[in-house]
Amino acid sequence: MSTATTFPDADFADRRIGLIDHLRHIGALTRRNLMRIKADPESMFDALLMPIIFTLLFVYVFGGAISGTQGAYKQWLIPGLLGTTGMNLAMAVGTGLNADLKTGVMDRFRTLPIGRASVLIGKMLAEACRGLVAYTVLIVFSLIIGLQLKTGITGVLAAVGLSLLFGMSLVWVSMLLGLSLDNAQAVQGVGMMVLMPLQFGSSIFVPPSTMPGWLRAFTKYNPLSNLADACRNLINGHPAGHSVTVVLLWSVAITAVTAPLAVARFRKVA
Repeated sequence: MSTATTFPDADFADRRIGLIDHLRHIGALTRRNLMRIKADPESMFDALLMPIIFTLLFVYVFGGAISGTQGAYKQWLIPGLLGTTGMNLAMAVGTGLNADLKTGVMDRFRTLPIGRASVLIGKMLAEACRGLVAYTVLIVFSLIIGLQLKTGITGVLAAVGLSLLFGMSLVWVSMLLGLSLDNAQAVQGVGMMVLMPLQFGSSIFVPPSTMPGWLRAFTKYNPLSNLADACRNLINGHPAGHSVTVVLLWSVAITAVTAPLAVARFRKVA
């Protein structure tokens, strides 16, 4: 005689678990995700290679044509790449989460007395570690090719911290897509449709003054433009207060909207 497998109710499980246990679960799940990266080092290729490829491509292929001198373009482009690096890494999280759903990994989590939000937060923290690796690679390589840190290490750390905060808000968007769409290809396709206009319709690669009026209007309200401007000002020693404030507001707003939606969706599908 067979017995049916029963799973604990997600809402009830979350209510039973205290804050200390939640933190312990988050730590264990973050470690699990980091161990998966260690077991599959190829998954770090995008974090290690993409910052270098983007820098080489735009500085040495387009830099002279865009700004006249590659040296001046480095000071413009590379701080802006901090923002787009975090965004590119964040979009990959949804694809991996969708794959986990399809392969039955989440069924195992359903049998465990853990808070459902802990699974998603663990993924976000592991992604933050990947992001720190990518930012380090970008900064070190940029110094090698001649980037000048006009505000020293303080400005760089502030720019990296701001970029990481904004990137983690986008991780929630990516996870929501991964939980809502049918397959990993759909997640990747929708992610690219979001990514491309935000990246190239911003001040990351060229000054908005060179764009037509309708595109300048879009660029003005694009959060990536504000992030690029903030990082650029922090590294080059210009006033950054307004841009930093705008990025912080965007980060809080995106997280406040998408994090509860992602957790609610995870409770339904996992």
